[in-house]
Amino acid sequence: MKMTGAEIIIESLKREGVKHIFGYPGGVILNIFDLLYDDKDLQLILTRHEQGAVHAADGYARSTGKPGVVLVTSGPGATNTVTGIATASMDSIPLVVLTGQVPTMLIGNDAFQEADIVGITRPCTKYNILAKDVNALAEQIREAFYIATTGRPGPVLIDLPKDVTSSKTDFVWPDHVEIRSYNPTYEGNRWMIEKAAHEIARAKKPVIIAGGGCIISGASKELKELAEHANIPVTMTLMGLGSFPGTNELSLGMLGMHGTYYANKSVQESDLLIAVGMRFDDRVTGKIEGFAPHAKIIHIDIDPTSIRKNVRVDIPIVGDVKRVLTVMNKILKEDIKEQWKEVRKAWLKQIAEWKKERPLTYTYKPDVIKPQFVVEKIYDITKGDAIITTEVGQNQMWAAQFYKFDKPRRFLTSGGLGTMGYGFPAAIGAQLAHPDKLVIDIAGDGSIQMNIQELATAVIYKLPVKVAILNNRYLGMVRQWQELFYHERYSHVHLETETTPDFVELAHAYGAVGLRATKPSEVEPVLKEAIKIKKPVFMDFVCDWKEKVYPMVPAGATLDSMLFEEKEKKAEKKLKAVK
Repeated sequence: MKMTGAEIIIESLKREGVKHIFGYPGGVILNIFDLLYDDKDLQLILTRHEQGAVHAADGYARSTGKPGVVLVTSGPGATNTVTGIATASMDSIPLVVLTGQVPTMLIGNDAFQEADIVGITRPCTKYNILAKDVNALAEQIREAFYIATTGRPGPVLIDLPKDVTSSKTDFVWPDHVEIRSYNPTYEGNRWMIEKAAHEIARAKKPVIIAGGGCIISGASKELKELAEHANIPVTMTLMGLGSFPGTNELSLGMLGMHGTYYANKSVQESDLLIAVGMRFDDRVTGKIEGFAPHAKIIHIDIDPTSIRKNVRVDIPIVGDVKRVLTVMNKILKEDIKEQWKEVRKAWLKQIAEWKKERPLTYTYKPDVIKPQFVVEKIYDITKGDAIITTEVGQNQMWAAQFYKFDKPRRFLTSGGLGTMGYGFPAAIGAQLAHPDKLVIDIAGDGSIQMNIQELATAVIYKLPVKVAILNNRYLGMVRQWQELFYHERYSHVHLETETTPDFVELAHAYGAVGLRATKPSEVEPVLKEAIKIKKPVFMDFVCDWKEKVYPMVPAGATLDSMLFEEKEKKAEKKLKAVK
């Protein structure tokens, strides 16, 4: 029996095991939406904006490891997906985005709601294609899922002209996928792995840097085995948080611009860095010329283009992180004597002193809510067992610093692109994927308003997402930079959100629940009440607007050039003395 292109798309999605699609209808894809009208196997989640649909699919993918699927119409429907696609691309998240397109004979004629979405998204997709032939459609969808989920994952877009989805052909589902020009390397070079293992055995001050690739690969067990067997401290990138238990005594927390003092010091003083599934972005390295000046570098990554792109590397290993670490652990256990335990005692003792010298901290005030205090309370009440999403800015950094992630896929945040408005729709996607889990979006009052319309989506689909708004009435991170580097010239960052909007009333308007805390004693009761409520909840925590994220490495400085809160206090005292 022959099938239309639309029917082939639906059947192909089912063959790929898809249960949920995030999207928004429009003229040229109505034939696909018509098939979803009474389909019992696929559920379309109607978001209120196409960007929200992509972020929700992204959150679904990050929390499950499965590809997120998006279905939108042509023109503005397609262009509205670009920010979400770029977000997923920067963080290596598998998505399959299906966009409608005008009929092939009208392409290039500036037809109504026509946009060259293939050309627009070429820089921010792993692969994209304009489907021109219904006979190739099933194979193209099969390839899209294969490309999105193998090697270094990423978003794949298929543009679907109306005549292609309306035409008929025989449905043929490929048994397997073979793409001559696409063959990711999964097994690392054995000789290079052995060389790396011997360097690890000899090192006196080694540090592991774990990135998002550890989570994507499912290598947390192997990473922990390496760290504990070889007695190596572990620091994580923002995307790597949760790949190694944050409560483990070998954990150094996050490194980089807002990393811990002891993580940054350890990297700068180390003699060997083992970089696992990370790409040495500028927020991690600081000034490249001064990064880890005494260290040899082992770099393990499945993407060969990420190795040696930003920093010098002594031992490059291209391969899947889980497979490479499995081989490396075996070599370290069977072929190399355990000489490191005594040698590294002094190193671990030094790190313990750094931890004691400058722990992550803040000044508590009994009459003002500090945002770090809110994050700590969220951690205490959830016992570290929630899925946390974040927006971008100070709220993101405080979540990364003060919530200890012990498991992978529990921290969903926009790392590479830094997309404000990501966290709330991502929480919706994660909640849909994990209906029995507590999902909390830690947000800023600026970021939450970027995709606040998705509150309707959460309410309608009965998704009990909790949103903790760290409300400081400013675009906090921008304000922090203006205070530190632009002489306190607060240009266009004051949001004045004491009344505009009233987040509690806004939540009520959408049919959700709104709660507010204005002093520290109210924080815990508000959190506990929100968790009990089986509906979406906005929690408005009115926080200290002056609070900044510390430590902080200024742009262009080395990792050991950190700013701390007490420098600010000393400056205030000096100013008062002068006055």
